[in-house]
Amino acid sequence: MGIGASDELLGTFVPIAVYWLYSGLYLALDGVERLDVYRLHPREEEAAKNVVSRGTVVRGVLVQQAFQVAVSLTLFAVIGDESGIEQKQPSALVILLQFAIAMFVMDTWQYFMHRYMHINKFLYKHIHSKHHTLVVPYSFGALYNHPLEGLILDTIGGALSFLVSGMTPRTSIFFFSFATIKTVDDHCGLWLPGNILHALFNNNSAYHDIHHQLYGNKYNFSQPFFVMWDKILGTYMPYSIEHRKGGGFESRPVKLNIAEQIKTD
Repeated sequence: MGIGASDELLGTFVPIAVYWLYSGLYLALDGVERLDVYRLHPREEEAAKNVVSRGTVVRGVLVQQAFQVAVSLTLFAVIGDESGIEQKQPSALVILLQFAIAMFVMDTWQYFMHRYMHINKFLYKHIHSKHHTLVVPYSFGALYNHPLEGLILDTIGGALSFLVSGMTPRTSIFFFSFATIKTVDDHCGLWLPGNILHALFNNNSAYHDIHHQLYGNKYNFSQPFFVMWDKILGTYMPYSIEHRKGGGFESRPVKLNIAEQIKTD
């Protein structure tokens, strides 16, 4: 097996390993009660509001990842180079440019597909609503979707990012691992101090938590990197991070805060 083939296999399976390792880290943190002060929802809300068990979520994610593997290996087989010559890797500057292009393509694809699944009542009821059964998101539920949604949003979106950016299979190992970390982090349900992803991206766990609530269901569609399409197309819901009575944090829409303020005045 040549270097290229190894890169293709790593590009397929490393992001899956990263998904379970990184979400496993958050699962471990979830067991530390003193970190409850950083939770975006009280512990009891998960059992009260989420209508699927964690076991069901794990099985659903594994199904999606099986589709992901099949599409990835098929794509690499179709575009693969059979010459046996090791593919020349681009410079660091070119790799950064490819990352930027891939992030833009992925964000664009996911925004419009995600938003359409909310607009189309049939698709929402039969496809996308499965992800929204997790009203209280948690790390390893990030990819809990209907298999068709996983194929359209995540797998095809990833393939387009790879093809349009022109990245090599080796670069894809790092890009898709990073995208996986970002997606898991956005669903972690925690607002931890010092989280570098919160410093680098406005699209974060608090931002996406708004979308998972009933009042934010038609806002904050952007994922997983930037919020530009929400801001450009008027689906951005501004919010603030508030200390919740009883402990922890809460991401609250600014409009809701204003309405409550008016009531109390």
